[in-house]
Amino acid sequence: MLLREAHSEELAALTELCLRSKAVWGYDADFMRACRAELTLTPAALDQSHVQVAEIGGCPAGIVQVSIRGDEAQLDKLFVAPDRLRSGVGRDLLLWAAAKARKSGACTLVIEADPGAAAFYKHFGAVDDGLVPSGSITGRFLPRLVLALKDL
Repeated sequence: MLLREAHSEELAALTELCLRSKAVWGYDADFMRACRAELTLTPAALDQSHVQVAEIGGCPAGIVQVSIRGDEAQLDKLFVAPDRLRSGVGRDLLLWAAAKARKSGACTLVIEADPGAAAFYKHFGAVDDGLVPSGSITGRFLPRLVLALKDL
């Protein structure tokens, strides 16, 4: 597996990877349409955050986006292609994001997780820190987790 920077010409394909990954939790078509804007990768994302792609055999297998502001980093996206789940891609992307944040001066990584993915982050030491409103679905709340970067 190769970890590399995302390129602007692949943003549409990476957005589709995010949507396919999100769909593994069994969401219906209306839910997925509502999430599209929030899961879309834009050229601004490449300018304002750090976006890394996991590539296997020349094909994107996952993506992570992290934004760093002072001593706090935000995990904006972490998605793995459905056929690469449980292969270590997610772990490698999370560890890359944590290392990038730590090297940039952040002490914590804040994660607003899909409820189905919360256990994944907790496996790496993230702890519950309340709930936050979904950016896509009115009235839906997501677990907010915090990962202390010194622990990784």
